[in-house]
Amino acid sequence: MRKVIAIGQSVLDTVFKGNQPERSFVGGRIANAACILGSLGVHVSMVSECCADRVGDIIIDYLTAHHVDVNSIDRYTDGATPLSAIFPGADKDTLVNYGVYPKDRFDVVWPRIDEDDILLFGSLYAITEPQRAPLFELVTHAVERKAIIIYLPGFQHGINFHIAHVMPAILENLEVSDLVIAHERDLRDVFPGETAQQAYSNHVEFYCDNYLHIHPDLSVTRFDKGGKALSHPAIGNVSPYMLGWQAGFTAGVIYGLFKNEVTHANVHQLPRTAWSDIVTGAQAMATCCANLEGDLDPQLAARFAVDLKSSIS
Repeated sequence: MRKVIAIGQSVLDTVFKGNQPERSFVGGRIANAACILGSLGVHVSMVSECCADRVGDIIIDYLTAHHVDVNSIDRYTDGATPLSAIFPGADKDTLVNYGVYPKDRFDVVWPRIDEDDILLFGSLYAITEPQRAPLFELVTHAVERKAIIIYLPGFQHGINFHIAHVMPAILENLEVSDLVIAHERDLRDVFPGETAQQAYSNHVEFYCDNYLHIHPDLSVTRFDKGGKALSHPAIGNVSPYMLGWQAGFTAGVIYGLFKNEVTHANVHQLPRTAWSDIVTGAQAMATCCANLEGDLDPQLAARFAVDLKSSIS
């Protein structure tokens, strides 16, 4: 059975309204995409780290409840699970991050990776040391095993970050990827001042010729070889909860790759009509997941799971 290996942060987010906490939830597009896929019956392994504390237990319980394998999450004891306080703003969120990590980071047990599995990675883990080194070693192993590699180059919006310091890591991540998915805000963080077309032509295409760009209105443009663009209009209204929408879209793309029996051998030869079906289906799934936690309605999840079962077995 084909599997998904998701590598990303394990963090508990708390959104504030004024000076009062409004709601807490497990953060990160990758963790939430893993949960959506787990609810569809996909075998998903989450590769991450969190402390063996109460906050870490909340994260582990949430992943487990969505049928995500947590055996590759490092439960360190010397520190504290990261927390993010989010203060929404009109133009930019203000973030205050907490968390204490041990000296030795990302001491994870590698999950089994087979040909045509899908590895999803991104976030700050993929670009900052010390956790990047062991993470990228696992990604490189997945490349050697002929898995399909999907990279989300964005990171938590609202933090102050010197992108030039990590650009070599970003370009290295692009080089090993079969598909890149980024939102407009990710693009502004990574390649400031460039349009989607410019970023693809100037940076992404040289390393990876499959790029899905999510616009602020939730329309999606796919770029492929030669900078050809295929646009997909938005489905439904713009969601106020972008975590759920983007997690749903990412899960929907992976769902579409499985359902269309896309493999490592044919992912770069897939016709544009097939990509169109995958993107449209991913937008539809994202719309179904556009609540804060990114959960699928149980009845919808059951229907999607039935449709997918024959493709991944």
